[in-house]
Amino acid sequence: MTTPAAFLPGFRISVRDVIVLIPGAAAAWWVARIDLSLSLAVLFTVGHFFLFCNVVRMARKLELIWTAIFLVLAVCAQLLQVPSWNQAFAICLVATCVLVATHLRSPSYHGLGWQRINPGLPEWWAENSAQFH
Repeated sequence: MTTPAAFLPGFRISVRDVIVLIPGAAAAWWVARIDLSLSLAVLFTVGHFFLFCNVVRMARKLELIWTAIFLVLAVCAQLLQVPSWNQAFAICLVATCVLVATHLRSPSYHGLGWQRINPGLPEWWAENSAQFH
């Protein structure tokens, strides 16, 4: 018999998150001396990690979709210069907005502001939490 996962919705931050954020920021600072665009790409990625994992608590499938979009655009921007980095960031920001909006509408939304955005979450969690453990 498995124990249901704890119901802990809302914003969160953990030691693991800080372990990612601090070296990520340091890496961006170091890379800025070599290539400003790559430095911004590191900050952009670390910022999205924080947004997806701590603020909106994004579903894994949506995180992976964003990651694929970002990787394709970043590789093309760096190696082919098409699109430009500015265009790549803009496209990724549009993708971020679409994916966050999609996640906010899901019955499992449990990020920041969940009480207002998804007041039915406690009931959904009670019915579905066994699959998360």
